[in-house]
Amino acid sequence: MTTVLLWRKRYETEGLAGLFEDRPRGGRPRQISENKETAIVEATMRTIPNDATHWSVRSMATNQKVSPATVLRIWKKHKLQPHRVESFKFSNDPDFAPKVRDIVGLYMNPPDERLC
Repeated sequence: MTTVLLWRKRYETEGLAGLFEDRPRGGRPRQISENKETAIVEATMRTIPNDATHWSVRSMATNQKVSPATVLRIWKKHKLQPHRVESFKFSNDPDFAPKVRDIVGLYMNPPDERLC
């Protein structure tokens, strides 16, 4: 009932435009400093943990001495996804290069008798 009264009052004083704006909300003040946030972002992008291929939320939180929720919030804010690799992975197959040449050769010069 309180919410209805609040919205009615906003409509009376501000009209329809007052219903479409979101109001500032209360809440706990920010606990983490800009320097700490920057340190977490830099560590995520520039370092690799000793015992893994990429940072997890929990390992970064332990490393930076903050909560996992804080790390997750910062990663979402900066659109960081360290579990997604953006580099090309090379094959360990010793015959990889000849196989690639064979496949590319078929695309570049297909045989006359095609199976269609």
